[in-house]
Amino acid sequence: MNHSPRIVSLLPSTTEIVCRLGMQQYLVGRSHECDFPPAVKKLPYCTEPKFEPDGTSYEIDQRVKALLQEGLSVYRVNSNVLTELQPDLIITQDHCKVCAASLSEVKQAVKKTLDNKVEIISVSPTNLDEVFESIRTIASTLKIAEKGITLIENLKKEFAYIKSETHNLPSKSICCIEWLDPIMTAGNWVPELIQIAGGKSVGAKAGSHSPFINWDKLQKYNPKIMAIMPCGYNINQTLKEIDTLTSRPEWETLNAVQNDQVYILEGNQYFNRPGPRLVESAQILAEIFHPDHFEPKLNQHGWIHLTKAKT
Repeated sequence: MNHSPRIVSLLPSTTEIVCRLGMQQYLVGRSHECDFPPAVKKLPYCTEPKFEPDGTSYEIDQRVKALLQEGLSVYRVNSNVLTELQPDLIITQDHCKVCAASLSEVKQAVKKTLDNKVEIISVSPTNLDEVFESIRTIASTLKIAEKGITLIENLKKEFAYIKSETHNLPSKSICCIEWLDPIMTAGNWVPELIQIAGGKSVGAKAGSHSPFINWDKLQKYNPKIMAIMPCGYNINQTLKEIDTLTSRPEWETLNAVQNDQVYILEGNQYFNRPGPRLVESAQILAEIFHPDHFEPKLNQHGWIHLTKAKT
């Protein structure tokens, strides 16, 4: 890697990592979903979905599953754009077939249009330690390993602070919903964020992929708090489709609903991205769990109480 790399990042989380490492000026391309920091939206995007992204969560789920059942990838890499950008480094993932362009898709595009001088790295974290390792990998590849170590240490300190403020407070059970129809609960790094914020995750395990569950299971879990944070959805998108859950007869039987402890969280910008802003994600949970101890700094743009959102 030379001192002035040309970087294409095909994940919102890795784009944020590159920027936090002080390398934003070297980004020449992004995915269609990379939008933070806002300045990266000026960069050309190199991917696009093969399915129609508009519609209900059920319709999107069906379109994605149809592609996967045919053995097809969900996203298209634009090899013509890559040719124009002539990157030295492409950062992608091999974790989730529906989160971003797959490693195989990227390799095919590179093989088709670029020479072998292009370096491809894939980061696929499933827990916080692996998120830190992703940062370490990207920093090392860019020959700025020390900056990576510093960023990791700073993030760990911020997590440690939140944990120190919550570990003596009462723990509350929470179920985080990562998809509306069918229902998926949030696994991977989210249960760790919940634990740091002083809660107990039900319905998913740390380091494991997010599982689909049915309404019977959700009623069995019957958490004290529910956080609705669909993957790729912002708060307004979730509110537009919240009737998918609230119109079900089982909804009113849930403890969290009866006690008015249902929250809409900004999944797209925070929880769905395994990068630096997972700290803010833990902060959001702490504000929800312990409103008497944490100032609601992220209220309205990071989370909102469902009842207040409807009034």
